[in-house]
Amino acid sequence: MISKTDLPDTIPVFPLPGALLLPRSRLPLHLFEPRYLAMLDDVLKTSSRLIGMVQPYDAPGAAGKLHSIGCAGKVTAFSETEDGRYMITMSGASRFRIVQEVEGFTPYRRCKVNWQGFERDLGPVEKDPGFDRPKFMDSLGRFLVDQGLSTDWESLGDAEDELLINSLSMLCPFEPEDKQALLEAPSLSTRRETLLTLIEYALRGGNSEETMQ
Repeated sequence: MISKTDLPDTIPVFPLPGALLLPRSRLPLHLFEPRYLAMLDDVLKTSSRLIGMVQPYDAPGAAGKLHSIGCAGKVTAFSETEDGRYMITMSGASRFRIVQEVEGFTPYRRCKVNWQGFERDLGPVEKDPGFDRPKFMDSLGRFLVDQGLSTDWESLGDAEDELLINSLSMLCPFEPEDKQALLEAPSLSTRRETLLTLIEYALRGGNSEETMQ
């Protein structure tokens, strides 16, 4: 487990629309662009092995602009394909707030970041005391059918609150701005409430872009 003293002031960032990483969760990624292959090579030489996942803004006139809050993940597994690409697994460490982008000579982007306010990310697994699991699972079941998706219900039923809520937040097909809202949720309970709101709104045939405004 990463401690607060292991968190650097500057990290490389990977802007990827719709890709959500949460603390204590895992995200598989496929790297093939030369700039991100260079980023991985550099990251593997550091002690922390951290990459910051961050959502770019998707709005007219916002080209290149990043959301201020992202989540850093430690590269915990990687393998190289025969044609030079990499499959990596990132383990969510902590959220961060971007202070400023760092100018430099790397082909990838780097940012100075602040880790304050996200101390619970480095703590134990979160609980959700108010979680009405039967109601949630009923809504989830209808949502998956509506989206034409399937899942392993036995595994979901056995999953701890945090694993269930965070995994679904990462995997469900929501818009990038909705993923950002799930990332920024201050607690597991708030994330579960946001997730359920998105699910129920989708079931009513709503546009998720309107939901989180």
